[in-house]
Amino acid sequence: MAAPLTAHELIAKHRPTLDQALEAIRTRAYWSPHPEHPKAYGEHGSLDAAAGKSAFDAVLGTRLDLDQPGTDDWVGGEISPYGIELGVTYPHADLDVLLPAMKAGQTAWRDAGPEARAAVCLEIVKRISDRTHEFAHAVMHTSGQAFMMAFQAGGPHAQDRGLEAVAYAYAEQVRTPGTAEWSKPQGKRDPLNLAKTFTAVPRGIGLVIGCNTFPTWNGYPGLFASLATGNAVLVKPHPRAVLPLALTVQVAREVLAEAGLDPNLVALAAERPGEGIAKTLATRPEIRIVDYTGSTAFGDWLETNARQAQVYTEKAGVNTVLVESTDDYQGMLSNLAFSLSLYSGQMCTTPQNLLIPREGIRTDQGHKSYDEVTADLARAVDGLLGDDARANALLGAIVNPDVKARLEAAAELGEVALASREIANPDFPDAVVRTPVIVKLDAAKPDDAAAYTSECFGPVSFAVAVDSTADAVELLRRTIREQGAMTVGAYTTDPEVARAVEEVCLEEPAQLSLNLTGGVYVNQTAAFSDFHGSGGNPAANAALTDGAYVANRFRVVEVRRQA
Repeated sequence: MAAPLTAHELIAKHRPTLDQALEAIRTRAYWSPHPEHPKAYGEHGSLDAAAGKSAFDAVLGTRLDLDQPGTDDWVGGEISPYGIELGVTYPHADLDVLLPAMKAGQTAWRDAGPEARAAVCLEIVKRISDRTHEFAHAVMHTSGQAFMMAFQAGGPHAQDRGLEAVAYAYAEQVRTPGTAEWSKPQGKRDPLNLAKTFTAVPRGIGLVIGCNTFPTWNGYPGLFASLATGNAVLVKPHPRAVLPLALTVQVAREVLAEAGLDPNLVALAAERPGEGIAKTLATRPEIRIVDYTGSTAFGDWLETNARQAQVYTEKAGVNTVLVESTDDYQGMLSNLAFSLSLYSGQMCTTPQNLLIPREGIRTDQGHKSYDEVTADLARAVDGLLGDDARANALLGAIVNPDVKARLEAAAELGEVALASREIANPDFPDAVVRTPVIVKLDAAKPDDAAAYTSECFGPVSFAVAVDSTADAVELLRRTIREQGAMTVGAYTTDPEVARAVEEVCLEEPAQLSLNLTGGVYVNQTAAFSDFHGSGGNPAANAALTDGAYVANRFRVVEVRRQA
């Protein structure tokens, strides 16, 4: 057992980081305390590449005992998209025992106050950061991300999002002072005097329902937003991606115990194959907050049925890029090719629909027809992924059979501008690796609409021919309003077109990227500066992360006393 951590020590250790995070969310400037490069790790207690891989290997085939109350079974069964059986088993909980135990620790956690809670959360993030190499392998072998993406997105970028949530939570909680002296003048009579206290109190137990593709990146905002605002948190991972979140719970419980707090403030809810406990958990009266990333159908179900809880959902959308003109044709093609290829398009932010006027576009290389644009984009993707080693490093592996089935079916939807091809991974022969497919569709053909007006999650994109730029703008508006979008992109050299697209994204709230031709891509967002989702269209009812995402996870209770 490590030496106890006092609140004073934790605050002294982490207050500078918290202050920097608060300044970053105020200015929206670039900042991150978590290095993106693997070689930055290995000092000051962090695991280097070899030690992280050894730590990951050591957990394979073991029982991950979290010492949780109510454990009635051990469950597992994860198989890596790269073909490895992880063989890890996790505690299965008797909820009637676990949930009361979690709730018991909330009083002391509430009384610790916002600053101490933030410091404890930052200690958890710091210890996760020290194990980034280990977590990277866990994310890689549950999500199918290639190692470098798993390292960055599952490691420092996820940690940034967790820290960002803590900063917003702290800022919202201290917005109201802890005490106030109130005096109302009464003319010739004595004033009315009251002493008031204001306490941020938790709603109850928060439930984090994890996703398969980004278990830490999508899981940490809700986990830390709820924990920092005084709530206990129950983590229900996706059955195919338990390990990264189980390791997170393990770290959190260790830090809480060392800080003299109840480790049961954070617990894991793993499930038996086919058990499907998310609905049961989400509607229990003890659960007062739900965070979910996944399909629209289940997100809608949660919003309708988890009525006792505050529900935050990130669901599906149809991300769209409008291509009207560009002054950097090759830069545009390269940027789009990378965006379509990264992690085999298995990101909620990957572009799906490319709206291109059928008469073509203006470029720095002259006029390009619709057919030329689609053919050139296909060549750009082919060039990017022509080397198999590079392709494996960008694509990763197909996360599940449903994605593979959608990819194979897409070729039947229209004329194929770019066919998908199979790539062998020499390190993991059982990995399913496929390049993207681009299908040409026509907005003037009613039969094509079913394809481009619904999400086709995976490495599938549609080059949709439209009659005019005005038609493209209107189709963009309708798509965001009806289907939602996590991201919108546009390429134009015309200020009026740019303003029209921007106006659509302001009226149908969606995050917009204009004329990206360099090393920033429409499907990437930076914590502390970029908002992930808007909460203003059907793709998500919240944004990661803003004040609204944290403020309703606690309430302020006032006590008035006669002075």
